[in-house]
Amino acid sequence: MEYFVAKHSIVRTIWGKADTVLFIFAGAAAEFALNKAVDWLYFTGRLPADPLGRLFSTVEYARQIVFAHRAGAERAIDTITAIHGAVEAKRGAAIPAWAYRDVLFMLIDYSIRSFEALERPLTTAEKEEVFDVFARVGQRMNIPDLPTTHAEWLVAREQHLVQDLVYSHFSADLFQQYRRHLGPLRYWLLLQGQRLVVPERVRSLLRLGSWSWLRPVVPVYRHTQHFSLSQWVKTALLPPAYKAQIQALDGQ
Repeated sequence: MEYFVAKHSIVRTIWGKADTVLFIFAGAAAEFALNKAVDWLYFTGRLPADPLGRLFSTVEYARQIVFAHRAGAERAIDTITAIHGAVEAKRGAAIPAWAYRDVLFMLIDYSIRSFEALERPLTTAEKEEVFDVFARVGQRMNIPDLPTTHAEWLVAREQHLVQDLVYSHFSADLFQQYRRHLGPLRYWLLLQGQRLVVPERVRSLLRLGSWSWLRPVVPVYRHTQHFSLSQWVKTALLPPAYKAQIQALDGQ
């Protein structure tokens, strides 16, 4: 049976480890807060009420697509499209096409950044592969004006970072919600993870700073991935309610 993503693809390697996915989660949490279209996520009320659950659902849809057979992946993509369509109908307006592109761009960028932060640099061919998978997701969603190559995406990504991000009252509120839902220690860990993976533009707008206490720890952590210490670190990053979901991120 045909898979949406080939079994030996680097994309499966990236999204098949909880470590990497949690860093993707951290990066997306930072950038979501700055996106000029974040008001759409506030419109439903789900994001401020449960920011961790909302971000986890985005991550879980992405993982379903990465590991599903082609037909299952396409059903998941169509479900995402239908959910957004229902929100648009309720609000009586269309989500901007650039906002859809922004989310795809985040998934591409943080897939690459998170893997490279924790594992090794990706080759040009591997980066092309990451781009191709999420470009096909965008094509299935009928998102217009998508880049056709990784090189084109690099240019579009930089333009997005300049044009589509701003620090607003939504940004401040969302980080307050992160702190409230995570607690002080886990919130501090989130900020350290974000400093490690987000682009300079995001760090600057959020005033995150560039130094992360996780940077010198990563080489040690890399050698403990199969030990109980690694499992403890993963579950320490998010509240106990998410323990089962974190454990489910490994092993596909």
